[in-house]
Order: sequence, then C-alpha cells, then structure tokens
Amino acid sequence: MKSKCLLIILMIMVLTSSCGKKTDNTVKIAQQYGLAYAPIQLMKEKGFLEDLLPNKKIEWVKLANTAAIREAVLADNLDVGFMGIPPFLIAFDNGMKWKMMSGLSRCPLGLITYDDNIKSLKDFTIKDKIALPQPGSIQHILLAMACEKVFGKADALDNQLVSMKHPDGFQALMSKQDIKAHFTSPPYIFEELANKDYHMVISGEEAMGSEFTFIVGACTENFYNNNKEEYVALKDAINKAIDFINNNKEESIDILSKVYQMDKDKLESYLYYEGMNYSTDILGVEKFTKFMLDNNYLKKTYDNNELMWE
Repeated sequence: MKSKCLLIILMIMVLTSSCGKKTDNTVKIAQQYGLAYAPIQLMKEKGFLEDLLPNKKIEWVKLANTAAIREAVLADNLDVGFMGIPPFLIAFDNGMKWKMMSGLSRCPLGLITYDDNIKSLKDFTIKDKIALPQPGSIQHILLAMACEKVFGKADALDNQLVSMKHPDGFQALMSKQDIKAHFTSPPYIFEELANKDYHMVISGEEAMGSEFTFIVGACTENFYNNNKEEYVALKDAINKAIDFINNNKEESIDILSKVYQMDKDKLESYLYYEGMNYSTDILGVEKFTKFMLDNNYLKKTYDNNELMWE
C-alpha cells in the first residue's frame, strides 16, 4: 500500500508551469466532509470572506479527498485547500508549490468496528477490510503509526485497506457490508459510537502519542505571492469564523444544523464535544514528518519555515 500511495501521488504530480497573477476575479477554496470543516461552513454561510473581498467572486468546492484537491491545484483550478497534514506533506515532498497558511481544527479520530472479537489491531484477520479516505490520508498515517507500535511494521495492515470517502465508509460500516472497520472523524465517529454494538479499537491520539492538528489550510505559491489582498482577507476570515464558532454557540448551531442537516441538540453535543477544538494553531508537523520520513512516505525532512508561509 505504501508503494501504491506514492504511485498515486506521482501519477497526479504532473508539474505545471508557475502561473502569474490571477487574471480572473475568483478565489477558489476546497474543503472535504465533516465537522472538522465547520469554521469554513460558517465563513461561507456568514459571508465573512465576501465582506472582505466585495469585488471578488468566492467559489466554494467540496471534494472527496486530498488527491482531488491536489489534482485541482495542479490544474490551476484551486487556490486554497483544507486537508490533513500528512497528505499535504506528501504533495509538498513531490514538488507541489504550496505551503500551510493556517490550522483549522483538532478533532477526535478513531478506528471503529462492530466486531466484538476485535479489541486491538492484533485481532484483525487477513480478511477484515478497513475503510479510510485514501492512501496517504491522515487516517492512513495514524493507522501506520499504530501498526509500527503494535507489529513493528508501519504497513502491516495496508493490504486490508479500502479507500472510501467518509459518508460511504459510514454507510458500509453501519450496514456491516464490505468492511469490518472504519478510520474516521466527526460527525461519523460520533454516529458510529452512538450505536451500542460499535466500539473504538484505537484513537488517533493514541496512535500519534500526542495531540495534533487534524485540518490545515494550504495555498499555492502563486496565490501567496501574487494575491496578497486575498491571502490576508482569507486568513482574517478564518480567524473570524473560528472566533464565531467558539463564542456564538447558539447562532453557530442554528446555521450549521441546516448545513449538516442535523438535529440541533445532536449537533451541539458533537460540535462542542471534548476534543473538538477550532484553532489556527498547527500541532504535530514535526512528528508526522519524522515518522513519514522514517517509513519512506517522504524523501526528505523539512522544518516549519519550509512548510508554512508564516
């Protein structure tokens, strides 16, 4: 799976020539699925970025995984993408001209199963399939970290992985078809654990051994260098959205319950669950980088100055 992961990255890393200043009036922003992206949803619904950039068109895109985000960046169809740290690092390592601009969230992640016989990673049989978003995703790297601790091999379960976007993985696990476990994030992890027949095999924090930022925002070199007004406005809008979700609970729940099509009481319990933290801080980069270098997911190591715009 590790070689497949790198092959997938290399296949999409067809380097494009650097573009000059954007000739259109559009800022294109991509996110993925789940409550980890709640500040972006609030920013969109409240029009924070549109208020700061009244003469620009803001285009919001939801993509299935970070491979799709990278493809869009390489095709010059995207300025900013929100994703986990490991897939950002893999793309950067393969020549993607982008850097992290902001953290967004820390959230509970975990490997969930309905099988009572699976209490630890050692209990998975060769037939048991595990769903996660894609090779090289943060879920994949966290599982690899756990495998290294348990088996002494980071890729011990790689042949049992199935790539599914979170909603599909959730449905497959709930129906007990095709997969035995799902490495996922909020709200899917909460929905799965709400069922008494389901339990967590290992959490993301246990796998990592410390806290880490789940979602970061990254923008292209072209966007950073040639569109400073938009860059500064986006950073300001992210801060405003995070401040709003942390300090305006009632209105945040009212807005996001419609976005996520979720009961308000349930959403409140999920959105402000212990371990849900919305912040621009970026934690865990060094630990991810070292592990991924040691296990050949990266070709070289990097310091924060190389990986972050500021």
